[in-house]
Amino acid sequence: MKRIFIAIKVVVGKTLFKTVSSLKSTLINEGIRWTSLDNIHITLAFIGETEENTIEMISSTLKESCEGTGKFELTMKGIGVFKNLSDPRVIWTGIEPSENLAQLNNTIINVLNTAGIEIEQRNFKPHLTLGRIKYVTDKPALKYLIDKYQNVEIQKVPVNEVIIYESILKPTGSLYIPVTIIKL
Repeated sequence: MKRIFIAIKVVVGKTLFKTVSSLKSTLINEGIRWTSLDNIHITLAFIGETEENTIEMISSTLKESCEGTGKFELTMKGIGVFKNLSDPRVIWTGIEPSENLAQLNNTIINVLNTAGIEIEQRNFKPHLTLGRIKYVTDKPALKYLIDKYQNVEIQKVPVNEVIIYESILKPTGSLYIPVTIIKL
């Protein structure tokens, strides 16, 4: 059994690096576990604990459905939090709406549903998790950062491939190992 998910790898550019550095320095005394910049990605589907033969089937079916569908570009914009400002749990940067991304996500979800793979049924809200929040004592500082970056374009993201990752949980943070790379 492997804990797997399907994602788009994001290579961190100068503006994203500076944005994360600004967030970290402003929120330095807060209880936030920042995502390693080497692990930044856009999750398309989290599958969880999966048998090896099922992973092979998912890989081959996704290759048939997605390979050669075409490269595209996404725009990262703004900063926000999941749950809400009163009880923040995740700090993220958003992805501007993209028809190509929506179609890719629908294709992946359809492949998984057809294969009988159960995944979380929630609205697709593409984002990059920058940090997981245990606590924030200075909520005005967090709100200031969200307001400051609300309409800021942070980075263009070329989408050339989709990756099936294995996620290995470690005390120091998750380790993501590519299992299958599907060229678009």
